[in-house]
Amino acid sequence: MDFMARVTAVVGGVMVALRRFGAPQTQAVGATPAIPQPRKQGIMTLKMPTAQGWAPGQLPQAAPGLKVNAFASGLDHPRWIEVLPNGDVLVAEAKEQPSPPRTLMDRAAQATMRRARAIGDSADRISLWRDADGDGVAEIREVFLDGQNQPFGMALVDGTFHVGNTDGIVAFPYQEGQTRLTGPGRKLVDFKPGGHWTRSLIVSPDRSKIYAGVGSLSNIGDRGMEAEEGRAAIWELDLASGTARIFASGLRNAVGMAWEPVTGALWTVVNERDGLGDETPPDYLTSVRDGGFYGWPWCYWGQTVDDRVAPNPQMVARAITPDYALGGHTASLGLCWMPAGTLPGFPDGMVIGQHGSWNRSTLSGYRLIFVPFAEGRPAGPPRDILWGFLSEDEKFSYGRPVGVAIGPDRASLLMADDVGDIIWRITGA
Repeated sequence: MDFMARVTAVVGGVMVALRRFGAPQTQAVGATPAIPQPRKQGIMTLKMPTAQGWAPGQLPQAAPGLKVNAFASGLDHPRWIEVLPNGDVLVAEAKEQPSPPRTLMDRAAQATMRRARAIGDSADRISLWRDADGDGVAEIREVFLDGQNQPFGMALVDGTFHVGNTDGIVAFPYQEGQTRLTGPGRKLVDFKPGGHWTRSLIVSPDRSKIYAGVGSLSNIGDRGMEAEEGRAAIWELDLASGTARIFASGLRNAVGMAWEPVTGALWTVVNERDGLGDETPPDYLTSVRDGGFYGWPWCYWGQTVDDRVAPNPQMVARAITPDYALGGHTASLGLCWMPAGTLPGFPDGMVIGQHGSWNRSTLSGYRLIFVPFAEGRPAGPPRDILWGFLSEDEKFSYGRPVGVAIGPDRASLLMADDVGDIIWRITGA
């Protein structure tokens, strides 16, 4: 641990201890969450466990009736998963690239992120994993695509494979069973890179469009709104015409996306702003309307104004209240729809990979959860699927959940763990 990391740990420990006094004891979760009044932090609470990884034979804890095994291991910061029609599993391996620090807080944050293995050299590749013998463990590993720019989202449409790099969407020709793509690809749309750098992708049900999540550059427009143009949004790319537009905005960092089959609505999970307290505001799961505005940076959870941002009453009045709160700073990233019966005892609903907090006095997230749905809406409290990614004293992380997908057999879940460098497979016990 270098000098800055030591200083950060000492100062951060003091700030965390002070902020535990009066901190909320319950999470802001559900359709009508109790969101505490904001408590401006000034110096941000900076608490993140040191990345340790899993010991041999150590596993996450699974809900009753479920079991977990390593489907693939030895990856380099796996973030996102795409299952191809032939059963091959693609994994995007990428990491945040630190920009030159502008303030002492930037230096402290970067030192903390390095200790947590959250930033550093990026593999910038997509690997292919094949479980040819069907035993739930991949025995074939190939480099499917390399030389990318922080690849994340992936989408296959009619023989064309799309990659969500941090600076845009690139397309490559693909044939079923192919284990490696070559060539530079064809750029379809440009995005501003960096900041919240992930670019998740999802294909529309009719296969005519691709939606992409593009996060904000900063916490609350810290570098001016001109720098945020085209960001904090979900984009829609029309594949026939090649035109792209902003589909919904005011979404600080919309990452995972999923289609809800009853209503046909697009849903996403959003990471909300920092610096207002342990549970304020909560990250959330929400349906997304065409042309909808969801508040960032001027307000949160409907019309709750963030007075750290220059007033904009017109935009505040437009803000749509999200559907379902997921707790403060859980860093809910992964999202997929799970049909009833995929796992025993689980009805229809959404699976969410919670990467875990850094901006709160007691850590939150660091688990894989399930939100039940009925008639197209969330219908009850979240349930844990996997947990045990943190040491009991919160000093170390064995793993951190990110992307999730239904397994090739349609009777399992796959989850990327970017600290354990593992793809976990969850099935009935």
